[in-house]
Amino acid sequence: MATSTTVKPAASARKQLNPLDLFDVRSELTDEECMVQDTVARFVDDEVLPVIRDAFEKHYFPRDLIPKVAELGLLGSSIDGYDCAGLNSICYGLICQELERGDSGLRSFVSVQSSLVMYPIYSYGSEEQKQRWLPAMARGEAIGCFGLTEPHGGSDPGNMKTHAKRDGKDWILNGAKMWITNGSVADAAVVWARTDEGVRGFIVEKGTPGFAAQEIENKFSLRASVTAALFFDNVRVPAENVLPGVVGLKGPLSCLTQARYGITWGVIGAAQACLSEALNYAQERILFGRPLTHNQAIQLKLADMARRITTAQLLSLQLGRLKDSGRLSPTQVSVAKWNNCRAALDIAREARDILGGAGISAEYVPVRHMLNLESVITYEGTETVHQLVVGKELTGVNAF
Repeated sequence: MATSTTVKPAASARKQLNPLDLFDVRSELTDEECMVQDTVARFVDDEVLPVIRDAFEKHYFPRDLIPKVAELGLLGSSIDGYDCAGLNSICYGLICQELERGDSGLRSFVSVQSSLVMYPIYSYGSEEQKQRWLPAMARGEAIGCFGLTEPHGGSDPGNMKTHAKRDGKDWILNGAKMWITNGSVADAAVVWARTDEGVRGFIVEKGTPGFAAQEIENKFSLRASVTAALFFDNVRVPAENVLPGVVGLKGPLSCLTQARYGITWGVIGAAQACLSEALNYAQERILFGRPLTHNQAIQLKLADMARRITTAQLLSLQLGRLKDSGRLSPTQVSVAKWNNCRAALDIAREARDILGGAGISAEYVPVRHMLNLESVITYEGTETVHQLVVGKELTGVNAF
């Protein structure tokens, strides 16, 4: 899609295609979708890009951005009512794309808040839970996190060890969760645990006795994002904090489908930022008496990057249309998550290579996006998991 990332025009008299949107996907967007994209793009240019390098280098989440993100209506943007914007799926995708053009850490924050916390409360929560949490989360006054992944089995949620048992009207929760975005800054965690009835969702509030969150340090990816481990030691959860509308793995897996959809768009933004940087650098860098853009090997790399971005754009656009028409299949999300994350990571690596020695400097964006995308291609289902999802769809055989 078109972004505010600028690429210096090539020297040619004819009208150039947009290097970041070769198939003019922008023309397929509605006026509202274009407005949403442009608004978020300006926010990223004006508010995110000036601070994100420092946040990445010093390993902190720029929390000052939260009120600004909320003011734009980017939290829970697809939810109707409860002070949420009620935008369509394409708009949500474009939000993710522009935010990740800034940094995967910021897009992850919005994805978790919107798709993994607000979505299950909206879809499976009681009216009291919705009224209490959704407006506050939409305004950024309450932050949420999503507790599913565990230390021993990230790709196998069916092997969950965290469990809850009834104690009168309350539940007693024990276990641990790992690699939890927003974990140590969250006011509430939507935690999934085994019960005698099946997997249930619990809203565990910050400060509840026995509940602790420990931030994970020494990350070399998603450094501008908060990642934590959650621990539950005989945590008493009142009955009114249990999500009543779902039992079984359908609950958390449906949330992951929502988040994965946004990721398919988000990584396009990271890829576009890398291609833009590589194009501008190659036009300015003189080697052996000519700009890098005059080199066949460089043109082949740039052309391949643009091809991958175009494919990813068309996949996500069609995925969004399917989602808005109620025809979305989780397998289709797996195809796009697999394709787009792999494309974005390869593009980031190629862009870093084109920049040569400069490519390892944080003064340029490719190495930061490259490091972030190593996480993005892993979380919300590894590449292998999504390949096997597609394989099962094709053959009818579960090979997990």
